Amino acid sequence: MSNAERAYPAPSINMETETYWEAATRGILLLKKCEACGETHFYPRVMCPNCFSPDTVWYEASGRGKIYSFSIMRRAEVPYVIAYVTLAEGVTMMSNIVDCDFDSLEIDQDVEVTFRDAEDGQALPVFRPVQ
Repeated sequence: MSNAERAYPAPSINMETETYWEAATRGILLLKKCEACGETHFYPRVMCPNCFSPDTVWYEASGRGKIYSFSIMRRAEVPYVIAYVTLAEGVTMMSNIVDCDFDSLEIDQDVEVTFRDAEDGQALPVFRPVQ
């Protein structure tokens, strides 16, 4: 486990993702769902990547998921874990795993969202193991 916290780079925010990042600042993880085909998608965008419909809506995610894959970056100045997390809603997102002993992590381990500030103060969704 690394006691030091790494510096997180600031995200690139645009008109399509502004709502997502504003919600993250409030500690809320948002996803997009297509009203035409019913599929949830991540990363947020105006058009559904499954059926190309513009009829998409925001909704609050459960914040729960499972580790799909991960890698421990031990050679970094401050070691960290980068992972793909499959959310309960079915989409997979890349993030970091925090607040744990890195060597105790496992594939399919239950995780929950928490937030860390980027270098510019923007909150970023990261995950920690469920206790």
